[in-house]
Parts: sequence; C-alpha cells; structure tokens
Amino acid sequence: MRDEKTAECRICGAGLPEAVRGRPPAYCSRSCQAKAYRRRKKAARTAAEDRRERSAPVEAVEVTRPPAGGARERRRREVAEAVWRIAAARGLESASMREVAAEAGVSLRVVQYYFGSKHRLLVESLRMLHEENDRRARARMADLHDAGDLRAVLRAVLVEFLPLDAQRALALRVFTAYFVRSLTDPAMAEVFLHGEQVVESLVATLIREAGGVRPGVDPAREADLLVSGVSGLGLDVLHGRRTMAEVRHTIDYHLDRIFA
Repeated sequence: MRDEKTAECRICGAGLPEAVRGRPPAYCSRSCQAKAYRRRKKAARTAAEDRRERSAPVEAVEVTRPPAGGARERRRREVAEAVWRIAAARGLESASMREVAAEAGVSLRVVQYYFGSKHRLLVESLRMLHEENDRRARARMADLHDAGDLRAVLRAVLVEFLPLDAQRALALRVFTAYFVRSLTDPAMAEVFLHGEQVVESLVATLIREAGGVRPGVDPAREADLLVSGVSGLGLDVLHGRRTMAEVRHTIDYHLDRIFA
C-alpha cells in the first residue's frame, strides 16, 4: 500500500482512489491523464528539436558556401549594424545572438558562423564601428586639411565627437552602451584604447602646428581637456541638456582661449 504522500494525482494533487486491482492509479481522472500525456509529448518534441539544433549542419545556402570576399564582409557588416541598432535603442544586454539575428534578418546559424560566440560578436561589432567612424571622420576632414586651415581641421576633429547626424548619434549611443562593459572586459577595453590616446595626440599636434598659440599653453594638456570635455558635451546633447549651438560656442570659446 502506498503512503499518503504518494497517493496524490501527479497533475492536480488531488487524492487518488484505492486501486481495485493491478497497478495503483497515478491520476485522479481521465482529464489529468490526458494532460500528463500532452506534457510528455511536448517535452519529447522539445528535446528532439534541441538535439536536431545541436547536430544539424550549418545552413547549406547561407553558411556551407558563404559569400566570398566583399560579399562576406557585407554580411558581417549587416550583422554588426544590427548589434549597433539594438545597443543604441535597448542597451548592450539586449543584444543576444537571437535578437541580433532577428534584427539583421538572418538565421541564428549565420550569426554563429560569422562570429562564433556572443562575446566575439560584441567585440567585433565594436571594432567595426570604430573603423567606420574613423573612415568617415578622415573623409570629412580631408578637404579642410588640403586647404591648409589647421585650426578648422582642429575644430572639425572636436566636432566629430558630437551627434551631428543620425549616424554619429547612433555611434555615440553605442559607444556609451559599450563603455561600462569595457571596464570589466579586457577585450572590449582594448578596442576602446587601441593606439593609446590617438585622438589626443592628433589634437595636440594640430594645436602646435596651427600657429598663434598663446604663451604658456601646453598643447598636450589642452588636448586632454578638449577631447574629454567635448565627449561629455556630446552626451549632454543626446540628453537634451544642451543644444548643438551651445556646444559649438563652447568649443569656439576654448579655441579662442588657446590661440592669440
């Protein structure tokens, strides 16, 4: 005879009738027995799907024969852009591989093939955004540099930190989302700190070469202050605390202080 602890329906916990003959009943009614059957069937189906997902070959069309050369890089870029959009809108913690795949309009297998792991996906996406920003900034400043107006080039370098358009606003949001994670993630920190203080060195060089610097001005110290200050002002613009015009006036004020 079963003890009282086991004489309960496995589904609803109701008491069970005594067995008349054969094996004791496990369910109090046919309804509970049917529910138990459906649960077992669902669990078996889920387990089978998990096994298929783990053992299935990478998708034949998109991954077994991946695009070569430029097409491959475009696909990686599309996935990275999905990371940027998610990080900018909902934060880096929302950028799971499934969410990224859905945002990019590709399968999870494609994301796994190109990046391997979530951590590598996040790090590579950050690196690609840095490269994109650098390319855009160099293109925008090329004409000014050719004209020989180094003070204008210096101002352009500083303005690049501001959310002047949708692309730069998105980049600033993404970098902000990554920043906290980079404090405890060496791989992400390496992307942020690549070529240690490159921007500060560029700003200091432009101050020296522009000419007309006031006596007593230290270009390296001024560069540190300008870069960190404008970075913070860019966040204020995103928050609506300051307008773009106000920040431009602040930049010009400090440049006038540096140059005679």
